[in-house]
Amino acid sequence: QVQLVESGGGSVQAGGSLRLSCAASGSFYLMGWFRQAPGKEREGIAAIYRGGRITSYADSVKGRFTISQDNAKNTLYLQMNSLKPEDTAMYYCAADLVGAGSWLATDTYNYWGQGTQVTVSS
Repeated sequence: QVQLVESGGGSVQAGGSLRLSCAASGSFYLMGWFRQAPGKEREGIAAIYRGGRITSYADSVKGRFTISQDNAKNTLYLQMNSLKPEDTAMYYCAADLVGAGSWLATDTYNYWGQGTQVTVSS
């Protein structure tokens, strides 16, 4: 059974940094990070394909967030720098065995973690 377990969320002041981790029960062609703020749709913010060869970012986080993975540990990371209050959301790890479709679209992914909360105060 596929399991994705996120960790590393918390509260931080604007301008600060956090690193999220996602421990996966196996390896996947495509993994991504999504976030969902209250009252808003879940949005894809970063994706990594084929063991880290290709990455993709939403404009809202480009230059501030970095997605990476440790293939030996089956762990996905999201380094978040220069955090802003608008980054406040529940952050989810997602994975797919094939990765066909838009890498930042929710319907591309078949497996999801439970989420970890990130709160950024001004």
